[in-house]
Amino acid sequence: MRNDKQNIIVEKSFQFALEIVLYCELLEENKKYVLSKQLLRAGTSIGANVREAQNAESKADFIHKLKLAAKEADETEYWLLICKHTPTYPFYEKLLIQIHELMKILSKIISSSKSN
Repeated sequence: MRNDKQNIIVEKSFQFALEIVLYCELLEENKKYVLSKQLLRAGTSIGANVREAQNAESKADFIHKLKLAAKEADETEYWLLICKHTPTYPFYEKLLIQIHELMKILSKIISSSKSN
């Protein structure tokens, strides 16, 4: 059964996914379809993996799912950096700040879960 108490990583990854959806809509309006699709997939799967981890069957499964979320976060950062450094792409610095925060939180949770 899922625990519905307040969970910062679940909330932040969900909010980030919403921001990514809006940003990808902007990219599509600007005909930046390929990066939009890549970014949408990676950026929204962070929260999906975090959410899945909440129902993990074991500690190892929990860590595995959070590692998947961390990999997706790393890929999302990559696509955001491509957008940032391509002069013809719209870009919001706020997204990079948010992804870095998510990466730090995920790293901390993974590390503390391994040591417990």
